[in-house]
Amino acid sequence: MSEPAIDYRAVLQALPGMVALLTPELVYVDANADYMRNSGRTREDLVGRYLFDVFPNNPNDPAATGAGNLEASLRRVIATGERDTMALQRYDVESLQRPGRWEQRYWSPINAPVLDAEGRVVLLVHRVEEVTELIRARGRAAGDRARVLEAELYTRSRELQEVNERLRQAHAREREVALALQDAMLPVPHLADHHQTAVRYQPAVGALNVCGDWYDLVELPGERLAVAVGDVVGHGLAAAGVMGQLRSALSAASRVSAGPAQALEALGLYARSVNGAESTTAVSVHIDWPALSLTYSSAGHPPPALLREGGAVAFLDRATDPPLGARPEHGSRPQVRQEFAGGDTLVLYTDGLIERRGEDIDVGLGRLARSLATHRALAPERLADALLHDLLPVAGATDDTALVVIRL
Repeated sequence: MSEPAIDYRAVLQALPGMVALLTPELVYVDANADYMRNSGRTREDLVGRYLFDVFPNNPNDPAATGAGNLEASLRRVIATGERDTMALQRYDVESLQRPGRWEQRYWSPINAPVLDAEGRVVLLVHRVEEVTELIRARGRAAGDRARVLEAELYTRSRELQEVNERLRQAHAREREVALALQDAMLPVPHLADHHQTAVRYQPAVGALNVCGDWYDLVELPGERLAVAVGDVVGHGLAAAGVMGQLRSALSAASRVSAGPAQALEALGLYARSVNGAESTTAVSVHIDWPALSLTYSSAGHPPPALLREGGAVAFLDRATDPPLGARPEHGSRPQVRQEFAGGDTLVLYTDGLIERRGEDIDVGLGRLARSLATHRALAPERLADALLHDLLPVAGATDDTALVVIRL
C-alpha cells in the first residue's frame, strides 16, 4: 500500500503561530493564516513581494531598528545555513485601514533555512510570535511597573543586539588576522617549470571557521615531489597556529624520510606534543616522475583522486590509517605505490570540498569524480577553479577548503 500524499501547503496553513516562507532574495512565497491575520495582510499583499516593501521601518521613528535587525538575521541564515533566534523586537506596523498611522508592536522571531541536497539555502522559514498583547496586558495589570518592565525588555534587547554586534566585529577581526596568518603560512609554491600545479585555499563563510586546513609541496632530489594536505580539528587563530606547526614539521620530515608513511609517522610523534593537534588528518603523496609512480599514505584523510587522461577517476584509498594521535600507542603506517601515465592529474583536497551535513561521504566523492571527468581537458589552474565552482555551495561553505591539482 502506498503512503498517502501529504499536502504541504495545507500543513503550512494549519501550523499554529505566524509562519511565512521567503526566498533567499527575501521575497514572500507563502504565509499561513495566523501570519496574515496577525500582520493584517492578505495573501495578495504578501506573495511575490519583497519583505521590507511590505513591512518597512516606521519612518516617524529615526531610532527604529526592526527591519535592519530582521534583515541581518535572515542574511546570517543564508550565509551560514544555521537557524537564528532573534531577541525581542519592537517592529511597528502601518495600519492598512488608516494609512500613515503606525501601530506599536512587539515580536519574537525565529528564522530557519531549508537546504537542498547540495547544502544550499533555497527557502527561509520565518516564524514569529507576537507578544504585543502580553506586554500591554502586563501594563494594564501592573500599571507603571509593567511599563517599566516593557521599557526594560526593550532596552535589554537593544543591549543584547549591541553585544552581538561587538562579538560580530571581534569575530571579523579574528577572521582577518587568521586569514592573514594563513596567507603567510601557505605561500604559492615556486616549482620547476615542468610541474603544472595549481593550489587553492577557500576560507569558510563563518568568521570562526577558518584556518584549520593546509597544503604543502616539497621538491625532492631526482625529479621527485612530496605533496600533502591536512586538516586540523578546530577553527580560528588557535587552529592556524597548530596548522603552521604541523605543516612545517611534515615539510621537514618529507625531506629526510624514506617515503610518505615514514613522514607521517614522524608527524604523528610530533603531534603528541602539540596542544590541539589531536585527531588531525593528513595525506602525503610522493611523486616520482622518472619512475612514473606515486607512493602515498593517509592519516584518516579523504583519499586523493587520480584522474586518468581518458576521464576515469581512481581514489587512492588503499593506505589509510587513523588520524594523528588517535591511537594509544605509536605504530608504523602503511603506504602504497601507484603507477601513473603522462597526462594524468593528481588532486588532493580537504573535506570542505566534498562533505555536506547529513550526507554520506561517498556521495561527495561521486560528485568530485563527475566534475573531474567533465573538466579533464582543462589545465590545472582552470581545473582547480572549475572544481571549486562545481562542488562548493553557492552561499559559501561552512568549512574551509584546501586544494592541490598537479598534471603528471
